[in-house]
Amino acid sequence: MLHLLYGVILGEAVVILSFLFKSPLRKVVIVSLDRLKRGRGPVVVKTVAGTVAVVLASSLYSISEIRSRMFDLEAGVINPTDQVLLSKHILEASLMGFVLFLALMIDRLHHYIRELRVLRKAMEAAKKQNRSFEEGKTTSSEEQKALMEEIAVMRPKVKQLESECEAKGSRVKTLEGEVEALKKQSEGLLLEYDRLLEDNQNIRSQLESISKSSSHVDNKKSM
Repeated sequence: MLHLLYGVILGEAVVILSFLFKSPLRKVVIVSLDRLKRGRGPVVVKTVAGTVAVVLASSLYSISEIRSRMFDLEAGVINPTDQVLLSKHILEASLMGFVLFLALMIDRLHHYIRELRVLRKAMEAAKKQNRSFEEGKTTSSEEQKALMEEIAVMRPKVKQLESECEAKGSRVKTLEGEVEALKKQSEGLLLEYDRLLEDNQNIRSQLESISKSSSHVDNKKSM
């Protein structure tokens, strides 16, 4: 389960990084997401996300149940198995929440990239039309006046499109900063996972030594 979650997180991180740089991979990812959002794709994605959310809720319930059981025990008596299970459920819940968050970020980044492409195309078309109006020769004063009026109407639209493009660009930069923060958080989770593995190994060694000691005492009693 943990290896699968780490694989999904790695894949989502690759997708997010592909959005930040112009490359053939970025085009492939955008086209793939466009196709995924058509037909039955959204239903499948929602089903998978719902399944992950249900498993996440189950892990959170198990965490609360183990903690309540640990609090009910007498002071100084803690089951090592419960400690290992608690650490495992906490790590799984964190990774599943991280997977859902990255999936939401991928969806938003894809949406903003599509909007930016549409705005850029509209702005380029408006600039070309404006340039053609300015460079075109008029045959009469009435036609020239009409062209000037159309140019005056188009210029505010061009400025509005440029401001919207700048706003979307700043939003993309903000998301890039969030991606960098998420990368650092993922590194912290990996370190936490290594620490949990080391704690698990230590607990197992302690249990084995306790088991050997108890068997040695039983042998002495039987003699």
